[in-house]
Amino acid sequence: MCMSCMQGMVPYLPELIPHLIQCLCDKKALVRSIACWTLSRYAHWVVSQPPDSHLKPLMTELLKRILDGNKRVQEAACSAFATLEEEACTELVPYLSFILDTLVFAFGKYQHKNLLILYDAIGTLADSVGHHLNQPEYIQKLMPPLIAKWNELKDEDKDLFPLLECLSSVATALQSGFLPYCEPVYQRCVTLVQKTLAQAMMYNQHPDQYEAPDKDFMIVALDLLSGLAEGLGGSVEQLVARSNIMTLLFQCMQDPMPEVRQSSFALLGDLTKACFPHVKPCIAEFMPILGLNLNPEFISVCNNATWAIGEIAMQMGSDMQPYVGLVLNNLVEIINRPNTPKTLLENTAITIGRLGYVCPQEVAPMLQQFIRPWCTSLRNIRDNEEKDSAFRGICMMIGVNPGGVVQDFIFFCDAVASWVSPKDDLRDMFYKILHGFKDQVGEENWQQFSEQFPPLLKERLSACYGV
Repeated sequence: MCMSCMQGMVPYLPELIPHLIQCLCDKKALVRSIACWTLSRYAHWVVSQPPDSHLKPLMTELLKRILDGNKRVQEAACSAFATLEEEACTELVPYLSFILDTLVFAFGKYQHKNLLILYDAIGTLADSVGHHLNQPEYIQKLMPPLIAKWNELKDEDKDLFPLLECLSSVATALQSGFLPYCEPVYQRCVTLVQKTLAQAMMYNQHPDQYEAPDKDFMIVALDLLSGLAEGLGGSVEQLVARSNIMTLLFQCMQDPMPEVRQSSFALLGDLTKACFPHVKPCIAEFMPILGLNLNPEFISVCNNATWAIGEIAMQMGSDMQPYVGLVLNNLVEIINRPNTPKTLLENTAITIGRLGYVCPQEVAPMLQQFIRPWCTSLRNIRDNEEKDSAFRGICMMIGVNPGGVVQDFIFFCDAVASWVSPKDDLRDMFYKILHGFKDQVGEENWQQFSEQFPPLLKERLSACYGV
């Protein structure tokens, strides 16, 4: 009822939520557990109110229920708390100490099944509060029980999956705070990948003698390595230097299972950002594989391969030139494909822009084939570094091939106007292109052209760029 009738329920929620919070203390376990679930469905509304009115009392009671004597209630409370975390995000920062005390205490209390839900609640907390978790007192509370479980579980224990996923979120959130724990975690992930690949090879050669490996071990290990690379940044370099991860990655990127390739390309992108000198020697081997995976039938694989190509381009600079031909046609095809998911469109546009930024001569001749969908994909994303590099690329390509943008210039104007505060030199690039076009067509034609603009666009371009 709460999902389908949300709007109709809103007037009653200020009275209903306190009543449901009271139900969390009911003497019947079933009532307590249903109250947890019901309250989780209204988490979005709770978070939209002042924190003292509902968030704080709800959080306090849910944390008590996480330590409930009844396993069903524990499970419902832990799941509800994870939902609340997703909605509340950094609103939870003031209560982190209190939250961690409860979650860590639950480690000693929970049995097998509920432990898995607890890992999820901890991982979601890390995703929600991010770097705010990187405080010595929080690290001291959280890491010892996680590492104790990590040491307890054998490599072939399936309970390792949720723990690896949880640690991936924690490593990304803790950043440098994870450094004291990174070496054994990194080594074990590499070992898991290596073991799974070896098992797969033996199975492929002798399917009658060996069992097929569970590749989920490899997938979660690759994801945790991504979390380490993202969280530790340049500090991951020494770990990469002392391992054969690039060789393993080369094999994983060619795995028949899409989920393995998806995680491999994410790791490749993160390693490219964190320690490119270790990736660079492999580029000649990696780029053809990336090109082959620009297949939108496998959305997530394609998305991660596209993103990795963009990150590699930014590191390679003009050395990217020999590889542009391997990927550009596929990227242009994807951006023009109907019904392509929004995130893939945005990633594709950013990568095309980045390729144009480092190799404008190679990409600019195709400008007319992608400029319209490129502009419409990126007009809706917030100002950020990726958008910045992509727009610099488009400006450089317009410099090489101004004719490529003429027919769709209104879309370029609209995309430029989507910027809230571009850096000064990027603003200058926009200014020169807009004024160059205006001077080229003449005042009268520009007036006619700008009559087509929606009023808001006209106003914005006039205020920001004087056209």
